[in-house]
Amino acid sequence: QHYFTVLFGHEGQKPLELRCEDEVDGDEWVEAIHQASYSDILIEREVLMQKYIHLVQIVETEKVAANQLRHQLEDQDTEIERLKSEIVALNKTKEKMRPYQGNQEDEDPDIKKIKKVQSFMRGWLCRRKWKTIVQDYICSPHAESMRKRNQIVFNMVEAESEYVHQLYVLVNCFLRPLRMAASSKKPPISHDDVSSIFLNSETIMFLHEIFHQGLKARIANWPTLILADLFDILLPMLNIYQEFVRNHQYSLQVLANCKQNRDFDKLLKQYEANPACEGRMLETFLTYPMFQIPRYIITLHELLAHTPHEHVERKSLEFAKSKLEELSRVMHDEVSDTENIRKNLAIERTIVEGCDILLDTSQTFIRQGSLIQVPSVERGKLSKVRLGSLSLKKEGERQCFLFTKHFLICTRSSGGKLHLLKTGGVLSLIECTLVEETEAS
Repeated sequence: QHYFTVLFGHEGQKPLELRCEDEVDGDEWVEAIHQASYSDILIEREVLMQKYIHLVQIVETEKVAANQLRHQLEDQDTEIERLKSEIVALNKTKEKMRPYQGNQEDEDPDIKKIKKVQSFMRGWLCRRKWKTIVQDYICSPHAESMRKRNQIVFNMVEAESEYVHQLYVLVNCFLRPLRMAASSKKPPISHDDVSSIFLNSETIMFLHEIFHQGLKARIANWPTLILADLFDILLPMLNIYQEFVRNHQYSLQVLANCKQNRDFDKLLKQYEANPACEGRMLETFLTYPMFQIPRYIITLHELLAHTPHEHVERKSLEFAKSKLEELSRVMHDEVSDTENIRKNLAIERTIVEGCDILLDTSQTFIRQGSLIQVPSVERGKLSKVRLGSLSLKKEGERQCFLFTKHFLICTRSSGGKLHLLKTGGVLSLIECTLVEETEAS
């Protein structure tokens, strides 16, 4: 029942035999297949093509008519300009031909005085009105906002100048002299250590010298201040900060290790005694670039607070602020990950047997400290504990390290080295249950 066949016009194509569950469904299918006829679609396509060709002809005709009207308008504009010039020339000719009347020498002295008084009064009224307009604007919220905005820009230029000077001292008073010292016959520091301590400080200095020159050029055109394009130039270059920030903690460690060399320490103190350093240590100058991106974000935030929404630079400044915030978040995450890895490796090196689970980069350190392992007593007997045997009288002091996934329990030897407990030294927190003993007994 409810059976129908679809026959194809192509040779060798087998007919398609189909059936439905009920008569209504079958009728709907047959009607739908009839309406989906390919020949009907071709006929509709031909009709639509005829309409399309007709519309294209109409459009072309309209274009020709529009061009003709445009040429007519241009011709009329030319004719109007010619007539205006002729009118101006005729007026000048009339002025020359008109006899000069009302000689000033023959003018009444009282009239002269009246005109002079009127001229003074008009000038005084104009100046008073203009002064009122200026005073109203000076006291307006918009003027106050613009004053604050200009002050923020001036402060940014001063801060950038100071930052460029700090980078100049870092490069010229420390980096380049130490690079020369590393090439000496008895080098107090190696070239690798110099690269590790300073990394791309010189590149950062060159970048900010260019940015500072651009800021000064903008200030020279005050009160017109266009800053967004400067940040557009600066933003693609700021990726070098990621390398510097990622390396910062390591550079301070390398510097601390190098200071153990007396020759290097003595040489460094000579460099730090330079009047340009103003009593600041090398570590201080290495830390300055760490705060520059957050300083830009704060400055842009303050600048946007005093920039009207319809201001031509607002969207560009908002884009620069969002990019800097994104870069700051990435740098913060990278610094956190790098410091966490170094912390884990430092703990792993203190354990004599080593600990493979600390080589997992997703293992995050939480805290460390000494804990007392209390012997558990059941029915008057000392129960066998998982963390090694203990006597009833003696409690065991353990050096414990808590991570996100594991809990390490170590014993400290007389030499200060750490040893993992042979049984239960590494506890997986997934398999553990925490029970608090609240009773005093």
